[in-house]
Amino acid sequence: MKTIQPPTQPQPKGHYSPGIEHNGLIYVSGQLPMTLDTREPFTGDIGEQTELALRNVEAVLQSAGSDLSQVLQMTIYVSDMELWAAVNAKYAEVMGEHRPARAIVPVKDLHFETKIEIQAIACQNRER
Repeated sequence: MKTIQPPTQPQPKGHYSPGIEHNGLIYVSGQLPMTLDTREPFTGDIGEQTELALRNVEAVLQSAGSDLSQVLQMTIYVSDMELWAAVNAKYAEVMGEHRPARAIVPVKDLHFETKIEIQAIACQNRER
């Protein structure tokens, strides 16, 4: 088992790792829409929040030798189901033709007043 800590992301303040690699699978902790240059949560437009959260998932995957095309499953936590159409549109844009298994979980509140959090399970790239 190997801990994954992207150099572009801050060390977690809580007792967890951004990612864990084990037996060719990468488990990505829930990623919030944090801007990596300022390391602050982004609470604006849900489309931008969705893309930021996905890019943060991608950063963990890349640190583990993988990418979004290798995602097997994603769980998306969203603070309001009214946002789902915009979330799904941005998700489809970023993910392209790749369609991993997915769950959407409505929640009341998310940390830092963000509207979305995304976690993932992926495999390592086959070339690795």
